[in-house]
Amino acid sequence: MADTFPKFRAAAVHAASVFLNREASIEKACRLIEESAEQGADLVAFPETFVPGYPFWIWTHTPTRGAPLYYELFTNSVEVGTEATDRIGAAARRAGVYVVLGVSERDGGTLYNTQLYFDRTGAIMGRHRKLQPTHVERTIWGRGDGSDLPVFDTDIGRMGGLICWEHTMDLARYALISQRQQIHIGCWPGISALTHDPNSGFFNNVVETAARYHAWAGQCFVVNASSRIDDEVLKRLDLVDQPDMIRTGGGWSAIVSPTGRMLAGPNTDDETILVADVDLSEIVFLKYACDSAGHYSRPDMLRLATNLTPQPVTQPFGVQGSEWTETAVVKTEMNKIDEDAT
Repeated sequence: MADTFPKFRAAAVHAASVFLNREASIEKACRLIEESAEQGADLVAFPETFVPGYPFWIWTHTPTRGAPLYYELFTNSVEVGTEATDRIGAAARRAGVYVVLGVSERDGGTLYNTQLYFDRTGAIMGRHRKLQPTHVERTIWGRGDGSDLPVFDTDIGRMGGLICWEHTMDLARYALISQRQQIHIGCWPGISALTHDPNSGFFNNVVETAARYHAWAGQCFVVNASSRIDDEVLKRLDLVDQPDMIRTGGGWSAIVSPTGRMLAGPNTDDETILVADVDLSEIVFLKYACDSAGHYSRPDMLRLATNLTPQPVTQPFGVQGSEWTETAVVKTEMNKIDEDAT
């Protein structure tokens, strides 16, 4: 009997957070998970740092003026394994869906821009921390490491994702593609509503290009979810009635097939849930022409050396932990590649 491929329904949430309010943002996320499941979704993807919201002030305020808002972000950020993540897990379990939730994650004294992956039982499969915060985001978030580039094997397909400008990091994209990614979750903030930025007018075009190109180059489906700016953000940033600085709305969300065809959306500005049926058998026809990590690669000339191990800041003296041993193995393999090249 011939092999078959999973079919499922994906949902991309285009919505504003309850700005800088962890509890209310989680409550809203749980409601949106339930609403997505009522529309038959098996996978629900949220925007970048949906809980407790994206720090839009970093593009409009000085670091000093933004410090009180940073304090609110810090105290409302999410620690993994607490009631905050338990509530999202419970919502995923009740709905029987996979959830990919963007959060500002707090670990000790550092925040991370993180995607959390929940399975149908509500368990956390893992996370992706943004590898390189973009521009002034570096005043807010720390950097992820190689362990934050996972692809999860699920009953609906092999799933992984990237955050915002990481889509310009072609080696990071290829690291996911090389792990046979079939479903890609892209999450973004509603930057197109920051009208004072001369780039905001074509930011949505950039997001669309990134989503459609990754679908084509990786031969995978892309579920792209963006946030939007609401009146509360304008109020908290003290920018009400300043349309030359900021407006409500923003964001570009869609569900894209491996051919770049729009299965749902695109949606801009308005809050909605986009839903589309996904048939992974469509990937076969793209792989027929171009398997980027298979017959269409040229490892004799070009290959990617990826260190997927954690990089902790401390190590017990005299103890060789497994992650350090694995790092040594990776470095050895990289040295072999260099020797072969010479």
